This record gives sequence, C-alpha cells and structure tokens, in this order.
Amino acid sequence: MKLGVTSFLTDRSMPPDLLAVEVEARGFVSLFLPEHTHLPVRGAVPPSVVDGVSLEDYRRGLDPLVALATAAPVTRRLRLGTGVCLVAQHDPIVLAKQVATLDHLSGGRFDLGIGFGWNRAEAEDHGVDFADRHGLAEEKVRCMQALWADDEAEYHGDRVDLPASFSWPKPVQRAGSGTGGTGRPGVPVLVGGGPTPSVFDAVVGYGCGWMPIGGSGIGGALPELERRWAGAGRAGARPRVVPFGTVPTTEKLEYFAEIGIDEVVLRLPSGGRDAMMAGLDELAAFVERFDDDRAPLGEGADR
Repeated sequence: MKLGVTSFLTDRSMPPDLLAVEVEARGFVSLFLPEHTHLPVRGAVPPSVVDGVSLEDYRRGLDPLVALATAAPVTRRLRLGTGVCLVAQHDPIVLAKQVATLDHLSGGRFDLGIGFGWNRAEAEDHGVDFADRHGLAEEKVRCMQALWADDEAEYHGDRVDLPASFSWPKPVQRAGSGTGGTGRPGVPVLVGGGPTPSVFDAVVGYGCGWMPIGGSGIGGALPELERRWAGAGRAGARPRVVPFGTVPTTEKLEYFAEIGIDEVVLRLPSGGRDAMMAGLDELAAFVERFDDDRAPLGEGADR
C-alpha cells in the first residue's frame, strides 16, 4: 500500500518546495495541498477543526496550485495534487489552463482532488449559490475536461457555456476513466467528501476516484459505490479510492490494506521546518512498514 502526505501549508510554515523534496525522499508517493481562498469574518468558524489543522491555517493557507508549481521542478516521482480544490469558486477556463500547465510541466504527475466546500460565506464571496455548488462544480469540471481533451473544445450546460475554443497545453496524462473511458487527455479527478449520494453521483458521473476524508466508514460504503460504478458502465470493478487526511495508526492502515485500498494520504500538521520534519519522520515509519516497494531516499535529502 502506497502512502502520501497532505498538509495545510501557510506563509509561516515550511515552504512547499522544501517539503516536497523531503516527502519524496522518504518514499511517500504523493503530496496534496488544500484550498481556501480566504476566510470571511462572518463565516470564520469551521463546523469542525480536525486533528492537525488549526483555525490559523484557514486564514493563512497558500494557493495550492502555485505552491505545487514550486514543488514540481525539485521532485522526480512525487505525484502532486489538490486536496481539495473548490472548483465551484473558479473560472473553469482559467482553472483548466492552470491544471493542464502544471500537469505538463510536472511530466504528468498531477491529480485534481475536488470538493464542494463547507463555508457558505466563502462561496457567496465568489458569487456561488451555495445550494447549487454541486451542480455548478460538475459543469465546470466537464467544461475543463473538454478543454483538456479536444483541439476545438466546447461545452454547453445550464450554468457554464463555452463556444468552440482552442486551449493548450493539453495534459500529459490520458485519464481514461476520468473522461468517460475514452482514454483522451485529461487529469484524474478525485472527488472528496463523505459517502453521500451527491458525492457518489460526482465520482460515478465525471470523476475517476473517491477521496473519503479521514476514511471513517469506508468499508461499509464501498459496496454501494462499486454497485453504482458498475451500473454506470464505468471501466474496472471500482474507482480509485484514496482515504485522505488520515491520522494513521497501524490498525487503521492494516484495515485499509485488507479491504483493497492501495493508497492512503496521511495528515501532517503545518508548522515550522523543525516541527514538520519531526512529524514527517514519524509518518515515514508507516511507509517503511506498509510499502515494500518504496523508492530509496533521494540523493541530497537532509534527514
């Protein structure tokens, strides 16, 4: 089982390029960064602050795409991803260009983890009708997938309309299951959230994977997801399933391995370099135990 890392990096934390080097050197396979564009004062308290994430992180978080762009040239194998990007709050033409550029410059190492958001005030500041954010996110992702795949791309939905357009670069990857099984160019789209009908609609309808936050209840939800995946005629027995933001224990990771999970993204608290390096070394013990095929430490990594 492969292990990745996510951390809510800020302007006061260890920089993303330095973190990425150390993550790759310890045999982790991925680095995911979250997104919140701002924290409105009127909506400043999350419904819950999970272990390893502080309210200050929400106030000071880095832009994940810019941060990951600094990580791409200093790593070779590490997959880079958003966990999660709030797609409904973006212009889809601009976001498609940013994602395709990052995938192009990283040599095809980008995963677009998406979510729908909890902060009503944040969404409102972006002009998003909070009640309609799922439908809006779907149309924006489908528009992006057209821009990634087609030389003359167009998309016509109820909320998003794109006349025939040119847009390069195209992604390096060919995300077959993420683009309707066609094998056309496209970045993998992983849908974050709990095992709800709306999240499963997104996974089956236009995603290629599910990112259950923390991973609680995943075993009981997998049969329903697999049933819906097969019923939609999607390729494979089930989509890619990546428990995300997991606070690891040996027992938890053993359970994930038993139910066929092949990648888990572990939560690393944000902070200064010394604190994050210590936390990363603690997490690396799980890599040594669970990933027998891990790559050796990179040259020049500072242990």
